[in-house]
Amino acid sequence: MKITTTKEKILNAVQLAERVTGKKESLPVLSCVFIDVGNSLKGEVVVKATNLEAGIEVSFPCEVEERGVVAVSAAVLSQTLRSISSEKVIFKTEDGNLIIESRGTKTLIKAIPHEEFPALGGGAETKGVSISREELMRGVQAVSYAASPSMIRPELGSVYVLMRQGSIVCAATDSFRLAEKTIQGVKSKSETELLIPLKHALELSHVLERIDADEVSLSADDSQMSVSANGVRYVSRVVDGTFPNYKEIIPKMFGTEATVLKNDFAEMLRKARVFSGNDQHVGFHVYPKRKIFSATARSAEVGEMSDSIDAAISGEDLDINFHIGYLADCLSVIGSDSIVLGFAGAGKPLVIRGVSDPSFTYLVMPLNR
Repeated sequence: MKITTTKEKILNAVQLAERVTGKKESLPVLSCVFIDVGNSLKGEVVVKATNLEAGIEVSFPCEVEERGVVAVSAAVLSQTLRSISSEKVIFKTEDGNLIIESRGTKTLIKAIPHEEFPALGGGAETKGVSISREELMRGVQAVSYAASPSMIRPELGSVYVLMRQGSIVCAATDSFRLAEKTIQGVKSKSETELLIPLKHALELSHVLERIDADEVSLSADDSQMSVSANGVRYVSRVVDGTFPNYKEIIPKMFGTEATVLKNDFAEMLRKARVFSGNDQHVGFHVYPKRKIFSATARSAEVGEMSDSIDAAISGEDLDINFHIGYLADCLSVIGSDSIVLGFAGAGKPLVIRGVSDPSFTYLVMPLNR
């Protein structure tokens, strides 16, 4: 193998692939990137990596003198490329190992037998949809923090994606809170449901940030999903399970409503966090007739606080407690300056929405005390 390319192109591909590499000692090739110039009929190199649950391949044009394949440590290759200062680099194989040459430098990286490198597989193109790259990225980012970090219940440790005619819905819940984001204007002909494990959903978001394309193709079958655009293809397994029927728990009516500035609410929560100690509990006291919207927090170690903010409020008086982190997590993904807090009543969920953003819904369960 012998190719000439730019440091920027090969480093970008290797860094994307490095994040997907595996750590299984029984299969060393999983910690490698697989560089393939063997099957290309045009001047193109393909960089691949997989951890058996997810995989990525990045292809880009280059000057090909000799075809070939090689697998080398992703970490070593990435570090080597970062240390190169010149723009052009030459990759070639000698005695099965990889030689990297650039102006004034020559590096030999020991190769690992590549015959065991697993095939990435492909998505079911029959269910593929074309979707805005930025919209899909925002959809995943808008809900992924609400998924459970544990896979004890796989459906709760995953991001739910519902592709249907005209829209895609992303949702996640850990049973204490729920986030839902709807993306309109999607070119989909059939309805498909996916459960993407949280770690793969986060990796997908990272990949989408680094793809230079307006639209991506999203396809899926019963066992895996595939997202591709501009020479990048990310594949991940999907969970075989059923996402909770969350629409039933979203309140239709609210006993108390408050409209507040998002920044005021965020600042109130920041102060409450300081005084809430390890419990991270905050109490809301909403009294519409007296036009009071206040929050209290206390801990034996720090002290206590009580803060009021301006709010347009209506409905019944209410005292209710929540976990601060669950309330604060959603604020960064709401584009509106003002938010509406819909309280269904004591012991019932709170629903948070942006005043000018009907596409996002966030639900939080209250604390019992």
